Amino acid sequence: MRSRTLPRLAAAALAALAAVSLSACTSGSGTAGGDAVDLTVVASLNQWGSVAADLGGDHVAVTSILDKASVDAHDYEPTTRDVAGLAVADVAVVNGAGYDAWAAKAAQGGSATLVDAADAAGIADGENPHVWFSSAARTAAADAITAAYAAADPDHAADYESLNKAWHEREDALESRIAEARDSAGGSPYAAVESVAAYLADDLGLEDVTPTGYAQAAANEGEPTPADIKDFRTLLTDGEADLLVVNTQESSSIADQLVAAAKTGEVPTVELTEQMPDGQTDLLDWIGTLVDDFIAALSR
Repeated sequence: MRSRTLPRLAAAALAALAAVSLSACTSGSGTAGGDAVDLTVVASLNQWGSVAADLGGDHVAVTSILDKASVDAHDYEPTTRDVAGLAVADVAVVNGAGYDAWAAKAAQGGSATLVDAADAAGIADGENPHVWFSSAARTAAADAITAAYAAADPDHAADYESLNKAWHEREDALESRIAEARDSAGGSPYAAVESVAAYLADDLGLEDVTPTGYAQAAANEGEPTPADIKDFRTLLTDGEADLLVVNTQESSSIADQLVAAAKTGEVPTVELTEQMPDGQTDLLDWIGTLVDDFIAALSR
């Protein structure tokens, strides 16, 4: 994804901006005893912010910079307040893989301990950056966040380990649901307007039959050729896919054509967003809802 050039902020400016509360969604307002929180945490994306909050409990105050599905993360321009918050936080959680390079750069320029979810999962720049849809990446990121908390606040390391265990129990339950779905629907062909949910589809054992030319153009943020679009429409009108995945955050005339072709071919669609949508505040709950959506579509 596109990287952004960040302004160089002087230390005085950072301190001043840090004193201003960030306009974002915050979780965890105090410790169990009512004292001030032990760690301030800033996440670039609300899905990772939810994980950070789950893993920190009352010991952390978490702010997510991008917390609405209406915001296009690809084109987001960070404010000086965003940059300052990331730089002076105790822990900064970013997605990585080039998706939010502005956030990683800001955190590296300050005192925050940086957790890069993609890096924790061994996913490099240039690979599919939508790593929150991957079971393995979620697990790796959660463990990296817990390690960062324990290092920054060793007095509560045991609490962080306990919260990590509870989170893993929820992730394990989600993975069991995914495994059940894979047993019943694994191998089913699907196509996608974008590769946003490719990791989830892989976890579900689905077969990607999106035409190669179209898929390559979409992955490189280029325009598919008329022939690519025709191939995709034909695949859908002929019913050669069992479902079509659509990212509603990236609407386009091409996407509209493909959705129309899917209707003609009686191919059900699964609509999703990149950021957690309104009404969803927890990454694992959101993924569980999407798993249900995939299975419902494949059962039609």
